Amino acid sequence: MRTTVDIPDPLYRELKGKAASEGRSVKELILRGVQQELRGARNRPRRISLPIVPSRRPGSLKLDNAKIFEIIPFP
Repeated sequence: MRTTVDIPDPLYRELKGKAASEGRSVKELILRGVQQELRGARNRPRRISLPIVPSRRPGSLKLDNAKIFEIIPFP
């Protein structure tokens, strides 16, 4: 099925650049986006970045809340 979608120029340039960098067509990227939207975001695994706490002997670091706040910068 064919359809027409108006994509703002700046967004289309970004889409076209991403498609080129991935070696795909704009059509492929749009179809992939539609498929992901229909499947729902809950089906995609999220990458979680955990803070790394340095230790000279891993597994032996004794931490309490005060120490954690010293090591990890919180906003």
